[in-house]
Amino acid sequence: MTSIPGPGRDRLPSLTGLRFWAALLVVLYHLSRQVGTVPYLSETVWYGRSGVTFFFVLSGVVLAWTYDGVRIPTKVFLWRRFARIWPLLAVSVGLSVAVWAVMGHAVRLDAVAATLLVVHAWFPQPVMFTGGNPAAWSLSDEAFFYLIFPALLALLAGRRARVWVWTAVAVTCVALVLWPALSGLSPTTRSWALDYLPLTRALQFVLGVVAGLALKRGWRPPVPLWAAVGLVVGWHLALIPWSHAVPDALWYSPYTASQWLSAPIFAALICAAARADLDGRRTGLGGTWMIRLGHWSFAWYLIHEIVIRAAVFHWGKPAPGAETLLFWAGVLVVSLAAAGTAYHWVEHPAERWLRRAGPSVQHSGRPDPRPTVGAQ
Repeated sequence: MTSIPGPGRDRLPSLTGLRFWAALLVVLYHLSRQVGTVPYLSETVWYGRSGVTFFFVLSGVVLAWTYDGVRIPTKVFLWRRFARIWPLLAVSVGLSVAVWAVMGHAVRLDAVAATLLVVHAWFPQPVMFTGGNPAAWSLSDEAFFYLIFPALLALLAGRRARVWVWTAVAVTCVALVLWPALSGLSPTTRSWALDYLPLTRALQFVLGVVAGLALKRGWRPPVPLWAAVGLVVGWHLALIPWSHAVPDALWYSPYTASQWLSAPIFAALICAAARADLDGRRTGLGGTWMIRLGHWSFAWYLIHEIVIRAAVFHWGKPAPGAETLLFWAGVLVVSLAAAGTAYHWVEHPAERWLRRAGPSVQHSGRPDPRPTVGAQ
């Protein structure tokens, strides 16, 4: 079995690099839908919200790979996850509410409170799960994943490989059944139940957990990295003719399918990249700048939609063509620069301070796990 890299913030650097590309997919999705389209590119990223599915699977992989075989009190684990996501969430919510106020858009205080308590995705009303910072809905799901992770790890760690295989098959099949099973709900309720509700999205996290456990025990994914990348690209290209044939409002449109059916494909990509790192092979995803951009990706995810909203309010939507492309470029540069600033001045220092201030592990010769790829 290949030895596991030693302690460090980026023991699986390719996964850190992949985080940037997943965040970029979400950013281009929002630019296409909220600003204006760029020929060919917008069609490819029209369902780029699937990048959130990537992050849900990645969280499961990283947490399982990091904490399998390591004894750590649940309160310490949960405090560290709080330190990881909450400070920047609070700052982004404040920034988002300020922009809403400048725009003259009323924001409900209960929606802001629910967002800060990371329970907003449990409410079926759109004004609640998007009220504070629309992009932050996924952190409500992540918070739920963190709560159930210690129990999941206790249940699945140490099992035979066939248990992990059948668990992966089971959660994938449940997703395939839920998608048509909830088709009778109203469009708004169906969208919430499939696209936002932490309970249903947890299927993607569980898939990541069993994949992470398998990787930790030396499993080699049957799909090489280049083929996994091709699967992801091919999947998003296949959504183009589907979107031309079926309106997004219908339950069998590619909107929800792009998020639900992509989980196994993203799991293959994550596992292939991680395996390449463990084998010491170069992937092009672990360079200095890719690592840096990967670290900024969480802040970019939380901030970019606020920048888009402010820019559209101030300048209006651009004319099609070169003006739209220029608008896109400006938003990308400004939002990414803001994300880098937020990472270095808020996210990273706040996490370190809170980790030091909170409960700690009583060392007994076992390694104290540190974030490996900064999964949100």
